[in-house]
Amino acid sequence: MEPEHTENDVLKPINAKAKRIQLFAILTLTVAAISIAYGLYYYFIGSRHITTDNAYVGAEISQVTPAVSGIVQKINVNDTHMVKAGDLLVTLDNTDAKFTCARAEADLAKALAESERTKLHFDRHQALLKSGAVSKEEITNAKNIYKSAQAASNRASIVVEQAIVDLSRTCIKSPVDGIIARRQVQLGHHVQPGTPLMSIVPIEHLHVDANFKEVQLSKVRIGQRAELTSDFHGNSVVYHGKVSGIAGGTGSAFALIPAQNATGNWIKVVQRLPVRITIDPEDLKKHPLYVGLSMQVDIDISDDKK
Repeated sequence: MEPEHTENDVLKPINAKAKRIQLFAILTLTVAAISIAYGLYYYFIGSRHITTDNAYVGAEISQVTPAVSGIVQKINVNDTHMVKAGDLLVTLDNTDAKFTCARAEADLAKALAESERTKLHFDRHQALLKSGAVSKEEITNAKNIYKSAQAASNRASIVVEQAIVDLSRTCIKSPVDGIIARRQVQLGHHVQPGTPLMSIVPIEHLHVDANFKEVQLSKVRIGQRAELTSDFHGNSVVYHGKVSGIAGGTGSAFALIPAQNATGNWIKVVQRLPVRITIDPEDLKKHPLYVGLSMQVDIDISDDKK
């Protein structure tokens, strides 16, 4: 005897099929919605911006070096100290410079006296020329002696100026505002001209070097706006800047040992090209940054600066 089929048994396959159709429709609508949303995002935002987190803070670091030789007598700063342009950093022993300056001033006084004496001698010979008491040759000789004395006094004056400058250079001052870094000088060191003493990082004039992939750069132009965030301050602090330049070559091109791709086992690697971003100084005053910090950069490439 065959079992009887109830109404529920008949409806079960139909309900399962309807449920599958419903789920498939929901999946299709979800995929379509995501595709449309992504398309709208790419058209209005994604295609108009390029981003990278391969970016770091940089600066034109000032190197402090002496212009004259001498023994370090006093050091007024240390690493991490803030300084202003013109602040006294290091003082060299100026004893020798003072003696040199005094000798130069004495030589100048002697040269001026000699110049004055030869001028009087020349003037007297000129006055006697009309009476015939002196010859033209004597006048010429007196004139030449006077000119030589004038030249000697001019040279002595220049030596004095140089001695005064050398004396002032025993006081080494900061060329810019910034933070002291990598102080190498110590008391008692005998330093020579050009010896690195310390560095100064101008934290109010920093920039960011953002390393974008070469495939991202076709629409990047100087002057385009950029927004930046740092790991140091977090995403809540947004810096504003502009593209100020594009490097002349990739990092690998300027490596100590550049890559040589003329080999049989060549593999293409997407290169990165540094793009320099100038940061708004007002943003840096409110939220200081430091050299070497990591940054995230977003450039608005919708403004074509061609």
